[in-house]
Amino acid sequence: MLEISNQLRLAEWEIELSAIRAQGAGGQNVNKVASAVHLRFDIQRSSLPAFYKERLLKLNDQRISKEGVVIIKAQSHRTQERNKEDALLRLKELIMSAAAVQKKRRPTKATYGSQRRRMDKKTQRGQTKQLRSKISY
Repeated sequence: MLEISNQLRLAEWEIELSAIRAQGAGGQNVNKVASAVHLRFDIQRSSLPAFYKERLLKLNDQRISKEGVVIIKAQSHRTQERNKEDALLRLKELIMSAAAVQKKRRPTKATYGSQRRRMDKKTQRGQTKQLRSKISY
């Protein structure tokens, strides 16, 4: 069971974990041991509330397929157990990021003083440019 928050938990049947061989260099042991983990999580079939499902499906994340399946491959650690924990942690972070509500941006207006300073600097730059063009070498 994966605990996302105090009220939200995912059952074991919702998360499909399979062991695969890790890619890359690893010495003699790499061809014999399946230490990497593939995690598959079907958003539509899950017991997540509708709010979470909608937000997850709207995310523009390469780990979420068009069918709504989250696929996470963990292979950074040497042991299968650590890779499994890493994959579950990354799934939890993905679900939590979908639940986070972005703060709405309120457009602001430049202050009168900042507008005035900007215009004064532009005027000053223009005057120095004009003086340089008058002086010929």
